[in-house]
Amino acid sequence: MSSKKFSGAPYEPKKCWVGDKHKICYDSRDDAEDAARLVEYEHGLPVKSLYAYKCEYGDHWHLANKK
Repeated sequence: MSSKKFSGAPYEPKKCWVGDKHKICYDSRDDAEDAARLVEYEHGLPVKSLYAYKCEYGDHWHLANKK
């Protein structure tokens, strides 16, 4: 068992500015795709309505909706 204590602070994901939006960063395409499927499920969106794309400003991934 770990000796780390829970700090009680809310989790705040890493974010970056893309245009005029502050978007969540994902370390890999797989992480972003997993998050997309979870968000679709939680919000009742059609499957594959979100997709992952590589950020042009850093070495990470973001989510976008298909229009």
